[in-house]
Amino acid sequence: MPLQPSRILELLNARRDEFSQFNQVAVGQVDQYLSSLKDFVSLSDKERMALFRRVGGRVGAFPLEPLQEKDHGIVTSGLQWQNREDSQAWVRDRLSGVTTFAVDGSQIYPGKDLSIPIALVQIGWFENHHRADGGYTKDVRVAVLTPQDLRTEAGDMADRMVNMHRYQMEIERLVEYIEAHPHAENCLLFLDGSLVATFALRFDEEAKKVYIQSLLSLLRASERHRVPLVAYIDTSYADDLTLMLRQLYQLPEATVVHDAQLINRLRMQWGDRTPLFRCDRTEILNAYAEQSDRIGFLYLKTTRDNYPVRLEMPLWLYEDERLEQVLDWVRAEVIVGGGYPYAIETADQTAVLQAGDRQVFYRLLQEWADREDLKLRLSRKMVSKMRRR
Repeated sequence: MPLQPSRILELLNARRDEFSQFNQVAVGQVDQYLSSLKDFVSLSDKERMALFRRVGGRVGAFPLEPLQEKDHGIVTSGLQWQNREDSQAWVRDRLSGVTTFAVDGSQIYPGKDLSIPIALVQIGWFENHHRADGGYTKDVRVAVLTPQDLRTEAGDMADRMVNMHRYQMEIERLVEYIEAHPHAENCLLFLDGSLVATFALRFDEEAKKVYIQSLLSLLRASERHRVPLVAYIDTSYADDLTLMLRQLYQLPEATVVHDAQLINRLRMQWGDRTPLFRCDRTEILNAYAEQSDRIGFLYLKTTRDNYPVRLEMPLWLYEDERLEQVLDWVRAEVIVGGGYPYAIETADQTAVLQAGDRQVFYRLLQEWADREDLKLRLSRKMVSKMRRR
């Protein structure tokens, strides 16, 4: 039965006060943190460093670039064009001859429709050389996960094993590309996600180690071979800056306040960014060995209406004075993609498994199992779906 909008609106209206109260609390907390951020920006470099020394230790974030009070702590881009043709000319000037590369993945989880646990993972990549001849490469890599790979009978844990395997395949492909193109100056790799694996803290030690070691291999490869890498987080709830402000100014904890929400209150135009900060999220970064203090982040305004996106990158880019060049490549990719990096968007389209792919996979699996005389049984529900589709 289809959803009934009138009932949903009735329920929302009945609980309007709860939403209103939550919003009032959130706005008040954001205002408090915003006031401290403006005070932080107004300090001289000497006063700012004294503040960090007084608190001691690593407090979420540390600024690596100057903060200009006249610009509210924002690094302005000055990128405004009269028309689309002008913006496209700027994109061509920045990206011509620059190779962008991105990887994404998709999966078919094990389910109750099969008598044994089995899963499928597919990663896809897109390499765009941005040449006049239009040269590019799209390809996929597929893996079938057997009961030995999944190592559990619990459905949710099996799904977690699939996610972890997909993650490893994506990172391995990025590392593989870096090692095949050492010292490729006109090259930018995109990671769709974070370099700081805070999400792994909720997993067991073995799984957490897998995620951290994967990211360490990527960070080390990028730094060793000097191949630019940017992690792109379109919707970020990271709170490194809010943690920094809370520690420096002894603010009350505010779980509803996050960095992008706070930065969005500043006067940012398209293409503007925050200064670069070192990520000091020690709870997870303590496990990053020599890379524990080698990850930077900033926030970049890529649309007029939405919150700024979060970019993370290895700090060698900043140290080698490559930051501005790489950020222009990111801005140009966002323009080509209509608000989202074209390379990541195309990698996603290349990798994605559609709804019908699940039925194709199960049909092939059943036919193969019959030929090999393996006792594989599909549920009646799945057999019915396959017949109808």
